[in-house]
Amino acid sequence: MSYKLFQIRLKKNRVMKVENIKIAVIGLGYVGLPLARLFSTKFKTVGFDMNQGRVDALMAGHDATLEVSDELLQSAIKNGFLCTTNLEDIRDCNFYVVAVPTPVDVNNRPDLKPLWGASETVGKVISKGDIVVYESTVYPGVTEEECLPVVEKVSGLTFNKDFFAGYSPERINPGDKEHTVEKIKKVTSGSTPEIADLVDNVYNAVLINGTHKAPSIKVAEASKIIENSQRDVNIAFMNELAKIFNAMGIDTRDVIDAAASKWNFIKLNPGLVGGHCISVDPYYLIQKAQVYGVLPRIMSAARRLNDGMGDYVANQTIKMMNKKGALVKDSNILILGITFKENCPDVRNTKVVDIYSTLSEYTSNITVLDPWANVERVKKEYGIDAVASLPKDKKYDAIILAVSHKQFADTDWREILNENGVIYDVKGFLNRDIVDGRL
Repeated sequence: MSYKLFQIRLKKNRVMKVENIKIAVIGLGYVGLPLARLFSTKFKTVGFDMNQGRVDALMAGHDATLEVSDELLQSAIKNGFLCTTNLEDIRDCNFYVVAVPTPVDVNNRPDLKPLWGASETVGKVISKGDIVVYESTVYPGVTEEECLPVVEKVSGLTFNKDFFAGYSPERINPGDKEHTVEKIKKVTSGSTPEIADLVDNVYNAVLINGTHKAPSIKVAEASKIIENSQRDVNIAFMNELAKIFNAMGIDTRDVIDAAASKWNFIKLNPGLVGGHCISVDPYYLIQKAQVYGVLPRIMSAARRLNDGMGDYVANQTIKMMNKKGALVKDSNILILGITFKENCPDVRNTKVVDIYSTLSEYTSNITVLDPWANVERVKKEYGIDAVASLPKDKKYDAIILAVSHKQFADTDWREILNENGVIYDVKGFLNRDIVDGRL
């Protein structure tokens, strides 16, 4: 089928065959790269990123995020998958997927600059009849009210007349090798019923478990943001319970295990809520809700509680040290893990830095051990000198397991503790017989 016929069929409210799609994925991070690699198994696909170093590493066959194995990446490249920083390489595409981060600023307000920048990029190359699909997590309305006007302005084209749009929120869980991108059921949507069908067909061409086609772009946007907001609230409840039960001298995880014996109890554990999704996305909905005169009290309270858990863990550790007679000032402290979750190199918005920050008020002798994290990135992002291996012949007054990396499972941590040293287990990961306290 010719590209001209594709445009004619759109005008006649008929859908083109998905075989004629050529895809460009804008943003090759934790979300964009796995998606682009997957699309490349069925479509001609080009990945675009502004970071030349990132692109060079990918074309050399290695993904530093470890989301795509070297074997899969190299196979995709051999079969025609291209990663580039050159706009001309994506100009002849007709299906653009935007997968850039959606952070918040220092005041926890949505920062749409990455999305605006990606929309400008699309606007420079988009042609009549093309489709742009956004995957970035946003509050309802961002795609149509913030992004597409930028595409219109830069391109000179008119939305839903000259080009079309869709939204399919990302659901990738960094480090998760079970729920990989091809196995995740995706929500899809489009700016017209015909485009919605086309977008749905494109994603269904590469997904194992299919899609859920939402009735509008705004519904699809809202569905994603409440996924993470719901989890944030649920974890906040568990963190509040942990504070209560710790004050009572009751082990929180024992309580949860007992409660989980009931068939309809939702079993979650307390913990640090970091990363680029759960700890960020609720702020997008909170901000937008206030525009409409609604104050999301539960979500706001959950965010405040979860954001304070790093400081709480540090102070619990200090309390245990005082009880055992360990001097906190100038003490030697070992923090196990700095990534935001286990068995993953992702350090974005990790809350382990809050533990570090509180403890650093008392001592500068803090060792952060993480075999997964890129120590150079940790230094650049947080100013912390992390190490990938345990220093030799050093004893500690406190050890805090912050991240349950598999490498931490088989070590007798008490062997490197001073006489009055303590172990605090944030994740409930270590043998409880060796720990002095846990969240």
